[in-house]
Amino acid sequence: MSASAATGVFVLSLSAIPVTYVFNHLAAQQDSWTIVGVATLILLLVALLARVLVKRKPPRDPLFYVFAVFGFTSVVNLIIGLEQDGLIDGFMTHYLREGEPYLNTAHGHMTCYWDGSAHYLMYLVMVAAIAWEESYRTIGLYWVGSIIMSIVVFVPGNIVGKYGIRICTAFFLSIPYTCLPVWAGFRIYNQPSENYNYPSKVVQDAQAKDLLRRPFDLMLAVCLILATGFSLFRGLMLVYLFYSVPYCVVALYGLAVPGCSWMADVTLIHAGGLAQAQFSHIGASLHARTAYVYRVPEEAKTLFLTLNIAYGVLPQLVAYRCIYKPEFFIKTKADGKVE
Repeated sequence: MSASAATGVFVLSLSAIPVTYVFNHLAAQQDSWTIVGVATLILLLVALLARVLVKRKPPRDPLFYVFAVFGFTSVVNLIIGLEQDGLIDGFMTHYLREGEPYLNTAHGHMTCYWDGSAHYLMYLVMVAAIAWEESYRTIGLYWVGSIIMSIVVFVPGNIVGKYGIRICTAFFLSIPYTCLPVWAGFRIYNQPSENYNYPSKVVQDAQAKDLLRRPFDLMLAVCLILATGFSLFRGLMLVYLFYSVPYCVVALYGLAVPGCSWMADVTLIHAGGLAQAQFSHIGASLHARTAYVYRVPEEAKTLFLTLNIAYGVLPQLVAYRCIYKPEFFIKTKADGKVE
């Protein structure tokens, strides 16, 4: 494969702009099942066109086609976000009203923006990596954490929230959105991890230091304890309670005990998940679509932003520590060599 394949996927994703405009005007005259059928055909056509782009030398990794389709839907979600803000009009108006009205909520709004920006960039990077036959496991695991967090909050919220009684046939489009990332996650996780060729003495010296002799790790450990308390304090936010608290406990163990080679994967997945969650939470809490009584009061905005930005940045710092300074987490072999 060549770089032209990745460029082709980028251009293909931009075709969502005229496609959504035409689709919106046609959808206004059709019933819901027809809308779902046409939307499904469009996604299949995008996958087919992605296959045509690499016909001469098809990729060995089938996720190339998944990321090509998801890149297209990311542009669609960006269009939805822009239309909700009134910056554009006539692209997804009918679909938002009749197909997925829960996207009109503040949280749905921010989810669309995250998918149309952060996820979109990740898809382009992963497609380029596949085209150039390079590893994308690191950014792939980060994306897995982010997309799974989006699914865990978004899909159940749509069912049990105020729009639950208005779930219509368009909701079935969420099935591939839910299933494909899970399948992709297993494929990405099973890819070969990066091999670190550090001398045995460097690893042994790093692992001989306890937590008190590693100031940065000690700071991270203290912050993780504070983050655990913060998550428990916000107990009604169940995803944070059952997702972040166990992670903090596991991460504390990994920072204290040498040779926990799984730390890099765990921290990457969690960092992606918290980035998506905090972006959506902060944005929705300040957004005009949120009812005034649930919005952050003006006098509390500084404290709210400080705490929540710090809460979102902490997993990024832990992941950075594990990826770029991995000596402490490398599992040593019995013969003294390093994996």
